[in-house]
Amino acid sequence: MFDNLSNKLEFAFKTLKGQGQITEINVASTVKEIRRALIDADVNYKVAKEVTDKIKEEALGRDVLISVSPGQLLVKIVSEELTKLMGGTKADINIKGDPAVILISGLQGSGKTTFSGKLASLLKKQGRQVMLAACDIYRPAAIDQLKVLGGQIGVDVYAEPENKDAVKIAKAAIEQAKKTGKKIVIVDTAGRLAVDGQMMDEIAALKAALKPSETLFVVDSMTGQDAVNTAKTFDERLDFDGVVLTKLDGDTRGGAALSIRSVVNKPIKYISTGEKMEAIDLFYPDRMAQRILGMGDVVSLVERAQQTFDEDEAKRINSKIRKNQFNFDDFLSQLEQIKKMGNIKDLMGMIPGMGKALKGVDIDDDSFKPIEAIIKSMTLEERENPDLINGSRRNRIAKGSGRSIQEVNNLMKQFGDMRKMMKTMNKMGGAKNALAGLNPFGKR
Repeated sequence: MFDNLSNKLEFAFKTLKGQGQITEINVASTVKEIRRALIDADVNYKVAKEVTDKIKEEALGRDVLISVSPGQLLVKIVSEELTKLMGGTKADINIKGDPAVILISGLQGSGKTTFSGKLASLLKKQGRQVMLAACDIYRPAAIDQLKVLGGQIGVDVYAEPENKDAVKIAKAAIEQAKKTGKKIVIVDTAGRLAVDGQMMDEIAALKAALKPSETLFVVDSMTGQDAVNTAKTFDERLDFDGVVLTKLDGDTRGGAALSIRSVVNKPIKYISTGEKMEAIDLFYPDRMAQRILGMGDVVSLVERAQQTFDEDEAKRINSKIRKNQFNFDDFLSQLEQIKKMGNIKDLMGMIPGMGKALKGVDIDDDSFKPIEAIIKSMTLEERENPDLINGSRRNRIAKGSGRSIQEVNNLMKQFGDMRKMMKTMNKMGGAKNALAGLNPFGKR
């Protein structure tokens, strides 16, 4: 996400490296590169010009602090202006009514149905009673997909596959929600491959009939300025409340995220990556600006971990670490928790400096499979007591897992080193999870 833009902005800032002061000449040169980077990222030209003009004005209008280099100051200014461009502050979702109705709109393929499931999962974790309403009357697969997602997250799905009246289905879903005590109904609607009159009439009729407390427009961020233009068309007809950017883990140039607020004047409320139900985040303009500038987003990473990790399981693991009893079953359990947090490369990109370090490195959700294969090829006794695993057992585990003996040895060595580190930490009076250091298939 935003890799190309981040790299080009970094190149732009190099113009000021080693400069003793900000001047009109070196700022003009840097701002020109920033504008070029934004346009290459598919940011609307008018928006790119406006924001770079503001950056230039701010840079020339500030006194450079003694402790801050011109390059550092410009990075700060760019971060501030990108934050303003994307809305400035987090925008909350409106949940009013009994039940509250959230209407989901967008083109086909934008990720509406998946996002509906993710939003339901997020709201359920907040202790809310949620129902999903399947109102895509043209695509049977959408109804089936919503039912599958509902089953995964434990949320009821109201559907009438034979009914071809989306308004009647939605109203019936709301009545069912009232009867069953559900406080929020998320209405997944039909989309098309392109904007057409019939689709716009239908979504407008749904909004008029349901009077939702929140109408969200879901947009595929990979479509760049096309996404912004589509959002504008939808907003003229729907007057939606907020935008959802999906597929931010794809090969996106970032133009939609940077342009849409300025062009449509509606806040981005959520961002979504991948297919996992946990891969949804509130949109914080300042955090996104920091990620674009390669500063990471540790706060969002910690928040996602807090949402994903089971508190009781964490206490159990910590207890075992304190007793020096951490084993491969415990490790496997922790891997499952990490995988639930979302796309691995996206998570790594939240760590400051890691985005640049991972440039060109292919990391996907299958990265843990070799480790899992090795551990699952162990007997229950071996998992519980790793010290039992001698040379002959390692050969058997390698053959059973389809991995090399070297990979098995690497895993055993690093797992042993990790346990020693845990033991040392115990003696120092603090036990913390050290799983991040275990990577038997890469350089140490």
